[in-house]
Amino acid sequence: MIERTLCGLARLYPWAVDTSDDLDRALGFLGADLEPQTVVRAGYGAALACLPVVVVAVTLAPPGMGAVLGVVGLVGIASVTHAIHTGPRVLATARRTRALGAAPALVSRAVLRMRITPAVETAATFAADTGDGPLADSLRDHVRRAAGTPRSGLSSFTEEWREWFPAVRRSLLLVEAAGTAPAGERERTLDRGLDAVLDGARDRMAEFANSLQGPSTALYAFGVLLPLALVALLPAARAAGVAVPLPVVVLLYDLLLPGVILAASVWLLVRRPVTFPPPTVRRDHPAVPDRWWAPYVGGLLVAVTGAVLASRFVAPWTGPLVAVGGFAGTAFLGRYRPIKTVRDRVRAVERGLADALYHVGRRVSEGRAVEVAIESAADEVTDATAEVLADAAHQQRQLKVGVYEAFLGEHGALAAVPSTRARSTATLLALAAREGRPAGGAIVAMADHLDGLGEVEREARHEIRMVTSTLANTASVFAPMVAGATVALADGMEFAGELAASGGPGTGELGLAVGAYVLVLAVLLSTLSTGLARGLDRALVGYRVGWTLLAATTTYVATFHAVGLFV
Repeated sequence: MIERTLCGLARLYPWAVDTSDDLDRALGFLGADLEPQTVVRAGYGAALACLPVVVVAVTLAPPGMGAVLGVVGLVGIASVTHAIHTGPRVLATARRTRALGAAPALVSRAVLRMRITPAVETAATFAADTGDGPLADSLRDHVRRAAGTPRSGLSSFTEEWREWFPAVRRSLLLVEAAGTAPAGERERTLDRGLDAVLDGARDRMAEFANSLQGPSTALYAFGVLLPLALVALLPAARAAGVAVPLPVVVLLYDLLLPGVILAASVWLLVRRPVTFPPPTVRRDHPAVPDRWWAPYVGGLLVAVTGAVLASRFVAPWTGPLVAVGGFAGTAFLGRYRPIKTVRDRVRAVERGLADALYHVGRRVSEGRAVEVAIESAADEVTDATAEVLADAAHQQRQLKVGVYEAFLGEHGALAAVPSTRARSTATLLALAAREGRPAGGAIVAMADHLDGLGEVEREARHEIRMVTSTLANTASVFAPMVAGATVALADGMEFAGELAASGGPGTGELGLAVGAYVLVLAVLLSTLSTGLARGLDRALVGYRVGWTLLAATTTYVATFHAVGLFV
């Protein structure tokens, strides 16, 4: 649909345009069937399409508003054009950043395969086939092109990605060197290869966290606190003989400020070097209901109930605002909560994998079969991981299948656990079952690797936790509270009636305009917080936005009512 829209806009501007290599590369990475010239012409075509709307708005504007609308319209046209021109690069950067979050896991899989069989080609193939996403797809393509040659595909793969994550090149070159290293040095070389990519991820996230403090503070101060504080000056401005019309308030709070915050959020998100997104859960997962209409019905019930109660017990103007916030928040929550539930179980399984592998590896080193070690480990770990191991052991006994089928078969223990980490671990256990006792050390090393991967992800989130928690709390509590109190104070001032009579917004109009700004802030800031912490995953962003909308709506209306009792 987006491609068809851009093609239609491009036809409005048939003249020749200049393009860039960056745009061409971004479209190629996204797999879009668009030429760079089409995107550039679409931006100019959108400008031509918007220009008549601005001219009509300026012509029909009330006295004194024509110049303001003209400036805003021209800024909007320029913004739309720029957004279309830079959109592919922004999307490609976001997708590439998300892909690079899988780099430590990809290197870990190659290292672990090398520990069992020191063949670089086999390790590269295994690392690609047991992963998903752009990084694994890229490696798979390089391995396929290297087939039948003396190369493994790792070198060409690292050349493609070195610009975006230099540590990947150093890491995989060490893995490749381990293939020809003496047996006594091989383990040390593989450890250095894994440490290189883990340290690279740590360093890049630390640098990014340090660079976040200034921009995030400016966004908080000038995008949230200052605009909300200025609301209280509207009655005072009327006392000084200056009336601010309602269209100006709406234009400032519901269009210009959200546009600035959106631009700042995109600027921050595209600078995140690496993201560690949650596991991908598709809508066809057995634990995800297919009743698409249920969240919207629930949202409608919450919207109607909340609007009636707010209109009756708080103020009539709060009803529409509560209806919008309640419907959107409930619909988002209902749609994405099942996916979050599945992800919580996946995370629980992944948390216990390192301990389970340690127990399995120790028993294999003692001479026990991997199948027996798995059954024993199920009694020594807890929670979701123990359930998976017990299920796999049960299938081994009852169905007389091997380790691979017990975990990854059609009805295997991991069939409903969409975890790349757990599935690659099960594949390695299946390989170890064929190797026997010599693979015990590799399984124990696998446990250490999983601990290292988990530690990097935790450290990455910890580095920016102060910023993300501040943004999340501002979106759900602080901004709605300040806004509600400010509107209540404006309502209680003796100038409120005169303000409406002189052409300025009354309390209801002001409350709706500021309330809409609060809801937009809830969406933008919660998306930014989630994107910085976990990447722009649709389900996770939708779930967090749903909670934040409900919290912001409730806090705004409750604060207005509470403060209004005392002023």
